[in-house]
Amino acid sequence: MMSAALSETMQTSTMESLQCHFNWDLEPTSRLLQLRDKLKDIGTEEGNRWLGHIYNLQGFIQYKLGFNEDAKSLFSKAAEAFHELRHADEGPWLLVNYGNLAWLHYHLGDEAESQAYLSKVDALMKNHPSPSQGELHPEVYAEKAWTLMYFAADRKVVADYFEKAIRMQPDMVEWNTSHVIGLVSAHKHSDAGVEDDLLEKMRHAKEQDPENVYLAALYLEQLAKKGARVEAEIFQLANKVLRSPVSSYSGMKAVLRLYRNYISVNEAIDLAEKALEEHPDERYLKMCVALCYRWKIIHFSDGCHRQSILDKAICLYEDLLSLYPHFSLMKEIDLASLYAKSSDHKAKAEQIYQQLLDRDLEPAEKQVLYNHYAYYLFYDRKDSKGSVQYHMKAAEITQQSFYKENSIKLLETIRDKGKHPMCQEIKEFLKKDE
Repeated sequence: MMSAALSETMQTSTMESLQCHFNWDLEPTSRLLQLRDKLKDIGTEEGNRWLGHIYNLQGFIQYKLGFNEDAKSLFSKAAEAFHELRHADEGPWLLVNYGNLAWLHYHLGDEAESQAYLSKVDALMKNHPSPSQGELHPEVYAEKAWTLMYFAADRKVVADYFEKAIRMQPDMVEWNTSHVIGLVSAHKHSDAGVEDDLLEKMRHAKEQDPENVYLAALYLEQLAKKGARVEAEIFQLANKVLRSPVSSYSGMKAVLRLYRNYISVNEAIDLAEKALEEHPDERYLKMCVALCYRWKIIHFSDGCHRQSILDKAICLYEDLLSLYPHFSLMKEIDLASLYAKSSDHKAKAEQIYQQLLDRDLEPAEKQVLYNHYAYYLFYDRKDSKGSVQYHMKAAEITQQSFYKENSIKLLETIRDKGKHPMCQEIKEFLKKDE
């Protein structure tokens, strides 16, 4: 008879081989509260093709935060959502969900229930083997890719998982849409836009998923970057997004960016405020309105009524602090940038930056902070030397990103002009960084 210790060791070994959130090294855990807020803004409207995945990830986050009963409830909701979407009681889309439940019950000390879910996973794998021998089931690849996107995983890894899923099961429209959106996100800071082959993939994905406003907005943005006139299509998308359920997946923010860049920031504000009037309790729309006012202050202000607009923007962002208790790093930087423009709040800007500089951040987050703080020092504190030092700090972090490249380019510009008192230091730094 197998000893209890050996049996438990085998069960643990089996669970460690499961494909589920508990085994995917979802780091950093320091962002879980922010991620929980972000997932709430997606919404849970009927028909959302990612609803099961959303509940699975929410359940895992609640477990990590110590809310076991909430986790159990959300994992159950995930199973129900898959049932509604797939019109079937069981299928390979439940592999991740059952794996999560096996781990949750194990941690709760209910080994019998944990073992029951392991048996369900085993039955699913036998009844629904992967179409490609030696590979995971496409349903697992797709959910893993979607989940890793939220943890800022390597884009190549995410793309590879989506491509494997799509290759084995090409009829899943939402997989292809999310894959294309992920590919485009790598070019979001590019003025030239995406390459022609990716633009063609976007066009094809848009034809497959014609109701996806977010994808349509990204496609228009890329066409506009290549010189196309897209104003009429932008107005059509605006009407469409106003009729859509409120969600961060609705495309509202992407449409507002189109307004800002190709129509006017004032009309972007009007659109966001119109949406908020129709849904006054939706915090996501309040964030959209606040963002539009910040755009006007930082990028478009001509000095007319500037203080009243600035006060409005600051009021909106301060309101968001209570609505999003775990404000993301970028939103805190946004608020600091507004404080810095106000004669009444400059000390608050410095206070926010110092708190962020003292915070234990991930390297990628430090890079974002150092880059923005460098610009703040230069433009708002008139501290040119301090600005250069923080651009160096951003550039020396190994993480490849827009912010690293931006700081390096600025340092190169200063070096080439040859007038800054730190020119020699910059030259030596850039030579070392090559």
